[in-house]
Amino acid sequence: MKLKISLLAAFGVASLALAGCTGTGTGSGDGGSPAGEPVTIAVVTHGTAGDAFWDVVKSGAEQAGTDLGATVTYQGDGDPVKQSQLIEAAIATDPDGLIVSMANPDGVRGAVEKAVAAGIPVITINSGLEKSREFGAQTHIGQSEFIAGQGAGEKLAEAGVSNVICVIHEAGNSGLEERCAGAADTVGATVSNVQVDVANLADAQNTIKSKLLADPSIDAVLTLQTGVAVAASQAVDEAGSSATLATFDVSADVTRLILDGGMLFAVDQQPYSQGYLPVSFLTLQKRNGDVVGGGLPVYSGPGFVTKENAAEVATFAENGTR
Repeated sequence: MKLKISLLAAFGVASLALAGCTGTGTGSGDGGSPAGEPVTIAVVTHGTAGDAFWDVVKSGAEQAGTDLGATVTYQGDGDPVKQSQLIEAAIATDPDGLIVSMANPDGVRGAVEKAVAAGIPVITINSGLEKSREFGAQTHIGQSEFIAGQGAGEKLAEAGVSNVICVIHEAGNSGLEERCAGAADTVGATVSNVQVDVANLADAQNTIKSKLLADPSIDAVLTLQTGVAVAASQAVDEAGSSATLATFDVSADVTRLILDGGMLFAVDQQPYSQGYLPVSFLTLQKRNGDVVGGGLPVYSGPGFVTKENAAEVATFAENGTR
């Protein structure tokens, strides 16, 4: 219930901001700054080009900019050193707000704190919830990865699994490790982490297949990214395994697998919201002085996509917004 209230309130904020400005950014509001006052917001994530998940985040951020008449720039790099450089370059443009994901919080800490010291409002998204407030961000939009992992573990426990491999696709990503740790905390079964590279899905498929062939007792595969989920599905088939498959995140391919019975569930953190909401919040802050979050996170997940609701979610996934 708290999650629903938070999201409804957030979208209400966005609607109010939109109602107070025109599509060309030339309207004016009653009180506060003019609703059409120019707003520039920089988004710097750890997402790599072509990653379906981050494409959805980017779409959400850009759509919010279009809806609210704000200028939004988006850049991403999975290397924390390069991401820090992108953050510092964004700081140099003196944006009205900065949105950052922190897969490696300590790796980007200096850059984030530099933005805060420069008086730029910062909102973190997706990864780095535990460090967000400490680094000076106003709020974090995403999910608790450990809690989401616990939820996944509970659902796998309901399926009666006993030996799980949890597939990590980005080395050094603390959020992914938290997901596996959360699952291990509640599943009541053996959980072993397997490292693959999201940039080489063919190799990831072979790695998962080899694990299944080497240990027939593995009866569940939990992936943490949609492309890896599809690769794992193929690996399960090629290995002749009956292992239960589940994943984090949603795509058109994932919803099809769920509907076809090839996947038990997907954990949905709603990446479109992770792009759209912070742009809305920062635009409202610039134009009306509102600061959302109170230092606490705004949860966009976890939700769960199962066979019962996959058809509905599939409609949005086909449109590229889930």
